[in-house]
Amino acid sequence: MTKNIEARHYDVILSPVVTEKATIASEHNKVLFKVAAKATKPQIKEAIEKLFDVKVKSVNTLVRKGKTKVFRGNLGSQSNTKRAIVTLEEGHRIDVTTGL
Repeated sequence: MTKNIEARHYDVILSPVVTEKATIASEHNKVLFKVAAKATKPQIKEAIEKLFDVKVKSVNTLVRKGKTKVFRGNLGSQSNTKRAIVTLEEGHRIDVTTGL
């Protein structure tokens, strides 16, 4: 049995976020991912369901503003990143430490 995974799903989901806040959220059946800047909630939901074979309850997104830094007198800034907080249905889990 082959999964119906398309290349565009890999373009939507960039990487899992492994932080202290993400670890605490995982106790409540939530997983954090870095996603493409133009990704919509339905696209993120579809990509997660196809890639990880789980059922998604809801998707919340946020744009994390890039920090401004001064290095040797030059002003620079990090890029903004979009993140998705994916809430999974009861009984479904994603272990981000194992990878795809």
